[in-house]
Formats: sequence, C-alpha cells, structure tokens
Amino acid sequence: MSKYIVDQQYEKYTFEDQAVWRYIMRQLKFFLKDHAHPSYVKGLEKTGITINEIPRISEMDQKMRSIGWGAVSVNGFIPPVPFMEFQAKGYLPIASDLRTIEHIAYTPAPDIVHEAAGHAPLLVEEEFTRYLREYASIASKAIINKEDVDLYLAIRKLSDIKENPDTPPEEIKKAEQHFFDVKNNMGSPSEASQLTRMTWWTSEYGLIGDMKNPKIYGAGLLSSIGEARECLKPHVKKIFLTVDCVNYGYDITEPQPQLFVTPNFSHLLDVLYEFRDQMAFVVGGIEGLKKAQKAQTITTVELDSGLQISGRLVRFDEFRDQVAFIKFQSGCQLSYGNQQLQGHGNDYHKEGYSTPLGRLEGSHKPLYKMTSDERQRLGLRINQEVSLKFQSGFLLKGTLKDILFVDEKPVVLTFNPCLVKRGDELIYDPSWGPFDLGLGEKVVSVFGGPADREAYKEENEFKPVLAPIKELTAEKKKDDAFYKKVRQLRSEKKKSHWSSLTEEYFQDFSHLWLPGLELVELAYELDIEESQRQAFEKKLKTLPFSKESKKYLEDGLLIANQKL
Repeated sequence: MSKYIVDQQYEKYTFEDQAVWRYIMRQLKFFLKDHAHPSYVKGLEKTGITINEIPRISEMDQKMRSIGWGAVSVNGFIPPVPFMEFQAKGYLPIASDLRTIEHIAYTPAPDIVHEAAGHAPLLVEEEFTRYLREYASIASKAIINKEDVDLYLAIRKLSDIKENPDTPPEEIKKAEQHFFDVKNNMGSPSEASQLTRMTWWTSEYGLIGDMKNPKIYGAGLLSSIGEARECLKPHVKKIFLTVDCVNYGYDITEPQPQLFVTPNFSHLLDVLYEFRDQMAFVVGGIEGLKKAQKAQTITTVELDSGLQISGRLVRFDEFRDQVAFIKFQSGCQLSYGNQQLQGHGNDYHKEGYSTPLGRLEGSHKPLYKMTSDERQRLGLRINQEVSLKFQSGFLLKGTLKDILFVDEKPVVLTFNPCLVKRGDELIYDPSWGPFDLGLGEKVVSVFGGPADREAYKEENEFKPVLAPIKELTAEKKKDDAFYKKVRQLRSEKKKSHWSSLTEEYFQDFSHLWLPGLELVELAYELDIEESQRQAFEKKLKTLPFSKESKKYLEDGLLIANQKL
C-alpha cells in the first residue's frame, strides 16, 4: 500500500491557495452548521481541520488517532481497490492538491477540500465509520469489468486536464468526448460499478434524517457549497434509501436530479448487507463464474478445498449443475487463505492455467478429502504413472511428481509428463511440461482481483507521480505577494496597515476579487471605522469582475462579519 502514498509537499501551496481554502471553508461552515448532520462541526475540530489554513495531513493523521482513524496523502485518483483497502484499514486517503480559484465552487478532481473537509468530519460517527469499513471490505471483493477500468482511466484523465488551467480547450473537449464515449458503451453494470453507485448515493451524496427535512452527510455535498445549497431545494427529488439505489446511474458533470435519504446511519449497513448477499463472492457457483467470465479482468475462483485460482477466466464447463472444468488466460496465481502458494505465482503460470474439477468415477468423496491410503489405492504415488477418470468425462494420464499440502490436506497434484483430454478434445499435451491439478469439487466463492494482491505481479503497476510545484509567472508572483500581505495583516492584526493595503489593492490588484473580500472581512475583525469599510465595500462592488466572480464575492460579503 505504501506505493500509493506521496509527500503532501506543503510548500506547493501558494498564498492564493490558502485564501481559496479559507473562502471555501467559511462558506461551507456557515451554511452547513445548520444543514449538515450535527456531527459535522465537531468533526472538523476532532479531525484537525481549521478554516484559516490548509491542513497538514500528517497533523490530521495524529489528530484522527483519537477516533480510531488515520490519514495518508495520495496523488489524486488512485485505483478503487487500494482506496478501499486504505479505508478498510481505517486510513482516509487524502488527495493533497487544491482546486484552483477558477473552480472554487466545485472540481471533479479529488482535492483536499473534498477529501479532508468532506470525508473526515463524519468519521466521528461510529455507526457511519462502521459502514465505511464494511463497505470497503465488501467492495474489495467486487468483480470489476474491463469497461469499469476504462471509465476510471477516462475520469482521471478528464479531471486532471480540467483542473489544469494551462490545458488548451481542444484538449479538454477531446478528453470529454472520450469520457462520454466510454460512459455510453458501458453495458450492464458490474458489481463494482453498482457498489460505486451505492457509495455515490450514500457517503458522497447522501442525506439523512426526516424525508421532509433531511440533513447532509455525503462528502460531495459537504465540500461543494453550490451543491449543498441546491440539494435541499424541492426540485431535487428525495428518495428513501434502499438497495435499489444501485440501479441509479449518475453524471459527475451535472447536478443530481435525485438524492437518497437514510433514516439513520445503521440503515446504511442493512442496505449494504442486502446487496452483499447477491454478490459472487457470497453465492459462488456457476452464477459467480458467469460474472467473472464476462468481466475480462483478474478474478479469483475459490474452491471448497480452500484453493484459490486467480486470473482472467475464459472458460468453464458444467456437469450435473456443478463446475467440471475451469480455464484462465495468461498470468495466473494459485493461493490458499489469500497467501500465494510457493512456486505458483503468475510469473510461473504465465501461460495460463486450467484444471478439471469434481469427483473421480466410482468415488464417493473428492480427491482433497481422501486419506493417504485412499489416494494410494488409486495409484497416486510419487513417480508412479496413473490414470484418473473424472465423472464429468475428463481423463488425466501422467506421472505424479509432487503433492502440495496445506492444513494437512492436498490442494495441488503435479504431474510430469501429463495428458489431459475430454473425448477428442486435447486439454493438456505432455510436451507442455508439468501439469498442476487443482483439487476441489465446488466453487464456493468468486471475487474480484487476485487472492494475494501483494504477491501478484501487475502488468501495468501503478506509479504515483508527484504533481510539480506551480511555477508562477512574474504577474502571478506579484499577485501572490499581495495575498501574503493580506494574510499577514490577519495574523499581525495591525489596524494601521488596513488603509494602506486597500489603497494598494485598488492601485494594482483590483483584478482579484478574493483579496478584496478578505479586506472587507478584516475591516470587521480589526474594527475599522464603519464609514471606511462601507466606502471600500461600495467601490469593490463596482469593479468589473466576471459574472461568476461577482457571485462568489456577493456570497462572501453576506457573511463577511461572521466569526466562524
């Protein structure tokens, strides 16, 4: 898991960044203190989140230990599986980047506002954190389709491109088109995408309490003041949360037309468990194998012997409503108890893996349950040639070379040379080298990913890349120096400096709406004469900002005198 953790690089934040954080947090806290779940405000304090300064993730980590959690810094979108593993182990992965002032209201890319101010505060609620950990544990076993992987990559690319102010418009348009092309060709949702919908409608965009007057608890709403305000209005449909939420798709680029309301946090677990009981890792069998084969991704088939086979399932045969044969594409792993068996990694089984399953003709028990004497009566002795005929019609002829035992039972028999066929169909030719017969009668579980994730050698291993520290232009450096002066005034509280800064603002920095707003706030904090403050504010309102910037400024002025 350590490969996903990066240094926060606190020095990358500019003084403008600090002002952006402060603006967002003031807006959020003012609105959410009345409209979020009651734990929100106390959760900010308990997780080390303040209004005036971007949090240091290492300090958040220490602060969160008191509520049984920790925090780690990651680089933007990390793959879903490791994200869930962090969460299951009680660590909140926090993307350390901060949205730009151009996207101050909302950004589709994960940023520290969303991850820290959105996700962290509600971790003080024990029942909610139990849901998050259970969800993460269950989601880590979900089967993910190839289309899901393509969509994840398209979303990550689009988010990164949109958040970069230097990206040419044509490149954004191209990334958007690619995202919509992938999204529109998804087919039926996988277990993973259905669970993603569940987390979207709960921990990201969830409402809680009374259907007519719900409160906000979802991190996506807690970190976006615009969406937080809109979501409680009547035009957004409110639906009682049931497992049916997994059938509702969502669009990250548009406001949500409906949201789901849970009466309490314990109800989230009821909904989660209802979905869990339908998943392949619980039901196993032929139904589970069908999901794995359709996925075209790495999945694990677990047999009743405990043997786990991981790879891309390309074929399975049935016999009397049971699985008689399974075949995996290149890069397979054999495990037991989620631990890779020695010598059976995907580097060894790089050409793939297949094995007949079930009982032998005339046998009243599967091979893995037989005693040593019973195996020897079948002719299963080291360096002895043997012929095994399965009830399903598969025939194996070969020389037994090794028996691999785990927990005092055989799980793999190795033959060399070996012939495996069924009727006229050749399954394994003696010239191909050793054949490993996996022992088991029933498929008890099928789940996403390799059984031993740490040992499995990925083809395209994730490599986190640190975002480069912003190289400011000369003009931007000048702007940032002014943001610094305003920030220093707040900390030093030298009342006499306010007038000189307002003069400097109108002379050189009137193209920036945010420091202008901060000077109004400081007028209240420093008890500047009302006539001076009003004159400054009146002139500030006449400046030719963009329509969006004027709206942000107006929202800020409405609460400029509030101590939050």
